[in-house]
Amino acid sequence: MKPSRLFKTLALFGCIGFTQIGHAQEFPPNKTISLVVGFAAGGSADNAARVIAKKLSVDLGQNVIVDNKPGAGGNIAHAFVANAPSDGSVILFGSIGPLSIAPHLMKLPYDPQKDLAPLTMGVTFPNVLVVTPSLGVKNLKEFVALAKKNPGQITFASTGSGSASHLQGELFNARADIDTVHVPYKGGSPAMVDLLGERISAYYSALATADPYIKNGKLIPLATTGLKRANTLPNVPTIAESGYPGFDASNWYAFVAPGKTPDIILEKWNKALVAVLNDKATNKQLTEHGLIPNPSTREELAKYIASQSSTWAKIIADRKITAE
Repeated sequence: MKPSRLFKTLALFGCIGFTQIGHAQEFPPNKTISLVVGFAAGGSADNAARVIAKKLSVDLGQNVIVDNKPGAGGNIAHAFVANAPSDGSVILFGSIGPLSIAPHLMKLPYDPQKDLAPLTMGVTFPNVLVVTPSLGVKNLKEFVALAKKNPGQITFASTGSGSASHLQGELFNARADIDTVHVPYKGGSPAMVDLLGERISAYYSALATADPYIKNGKLIPLATTGLKRANTLPNVPTIAESGYPGFDASNWYAFVAPGKTPDIILEKWNKALVAVLNDKATNKQLTEHGLIPNPSTREELAKYIASQSSTWAKIIADRKITAE
């Protein structure tokens, strides 16, 4: 091949390569964007995701849909996104369970720290331990007394094995020296249905999920799981101030993408999501539901997930907590 023809051929391939790279790094992608949620519709994660997706659609000028993939404490959704297209069209509203807890309880088909790329922290919040009036307890002290009198008979719901609500219940079992039985669900909404139907005894619920039923008297809030009282439930004490100093098991949701997503797209997603979380109207909607927006850099989120993973690994080992 003559030099001139060779240079033309290389130039052609180079143009094709740059076109493909440019297409792969297009943002927002020229198609519907999926915001995957690992829990059923109607729960706290779903509600928050829908508030955020609505604002994202406006900001990006692209349709953003919430795609619920409940089951296995959120692990089904996380596994799905770990293997999803890496063109920026699929992101995940990830949760503490699959990202920092489940890896120490079960074998997963993905590695959270390799197969999922951090984008930004989303929201942080405590859960609240709630019961129905029929259980006959009005505070945490009475709940513990009832559980001690009936070992293995009091049940507590969670959003799945390895979820934050699961570990909160197991940790409180250990701190209070009680034996309440874990019952996993596919999200906050079905767990709440069974609690209201008195098929389970208690639930470590997200504030937004429990709040309407607390207000109408169908549920009694016993304590919250963070170190500080929740702004939306200022009269409800924390577990820490109810006789268990230092108890802190806060919950959080963070945004992640498929691990092979190019850095340029990850950075653009970070900027887009941080802008939404800092938006006054969006911030207000989330805060009213007891969710505290907490945007971060990608690096900060990566360090936080790793730190949480280390913390929960030690607790799980020390307490001999299992998935079942």
